[in-house]
Amino acid sequence: MHTIPDIVFAMQTFTDSVHTALQLITSLEPALLSIVGRSLSVSATACALACGLGLVLGAWLGVARFAGRDAVLTVLNTLLAVPSVVVGLVVYLLLSRTGPLGHLGWLFSFKAMVLAQALLVLPVVTALTRQAVEDAERSNGEQLRSLGASPLFRSLLLAWDERYALLTVLIASFGRAISEVGAVMVVGGNIDGFTRVMTTAIALETSKGDLPLALALGLILLGVVLLLNAVVSLLKRWRERADGNVGIQLPLQGAL
Repeated sequence: MHTIPDIVFAMQTFTDSVHTALQLITSLEPALLSIVGRSLSVSATACALACGLGLVLGAWLGVARFAGRDAVLTVLNTLLAVPSVVVGLVVYLLLSRTGPLGHLGWLFSFKAMVLAQALLVLPVVTALTRQAVEDAERSNGEQLRSLGASPLFRSLLLAWDERYALLTVLIASFGRAISEVGAVMVVGGNIDGFTRVMTTAIALETSKGDLPLALALGLILLGVVLLLNAVVSLLKRWRERADGNVGIQLPLQGAL
């Protein structure tokens, strides 16, 4: 049972840690900025790669009808629930010295972390894009088909009409990537100055007892997530205004 002095000491330690963490942030500590910059770079690069492919695949799946589509969607939805550490393990095996991609020499590098996060985010972008485009297809697909639009052209038009929703998907995918820890820990190795990112550094510094640095990184990560949520809220408002002012009929008819 904790005594009052123990509780007071714990609160004082926590307060001191928060104060030191804020000092690290406001003083722009170089080591802190290096970790934050690397984390943002890895996640941004991974999202750019995953979103470029995921948007195209998702838009096509939203309008395409073919044998085995249900099986493909089942696999896609299953990939959404795959733990990040499993993705990291798969990438590790691919990039290991005896793996099929071992000749690239990417293991424990920036490129390995980008690959792991891209594979982790790709199913999220593809599934959410597919759902958005398929919903739009149910509402406007018949009109587009009557105008002679091919499936590919139809998917592009519907994706453009759902651009605000897809921007939200991109932001959500970045949030998923930057908050991930398992995959980058496995394939990056958490090497100081090379592959250490915010999430892996928080785990390491907490285990070492360096709470101020862990708290500083945690506060910055929370700030990034808060900013992403704020942007998503703004996009939702813009989408509601756009939906209220612009219909799909004129742009689509003009394009056709």
